[in-house]
Amino acid sequence: MLLTGFSTLVWLLYMVMLVLAVVALIMAAMAREDAYRAADKQKKSFWLLILGITVAVNLFVPMLFLQLAGAVASIVFLVDVRPALQAVSGGGGRRGGSSSDGPYGPYNGGR
Repeated sequence: MLLTGFSTLVWLLYMVMLVLAVVALIMAAMAREDAYRAADKQKKSFWLLILGITVAVNLFVPMLFLQLAGAVASIVFLVDVRPALQAVSGGGGRRGGSSSDGPYGPYNGGR
């Protein structure tokens, strides 16, 4: 019983790392090449190679050490590189307007 629960936990961990790598790979592929240069990050081809290897390792090489290294690369991309790419590309965050805009227009504090 305990061994079955542990193997289920390990399988779930593998699936989470695979999904994380696939999501990071898709997001890396969708970003523009010039955004990587403007954000002063590694080239797009570098991130596609690293994240592609991560997905392949998660699918075909069941070695936890390599999968954890790939998870670190995916997390670095999602936490560091992707926000920098969005800031340079003008994506993410708010969709126009100011911080004082309400649902029906700007809020001026009763002025």
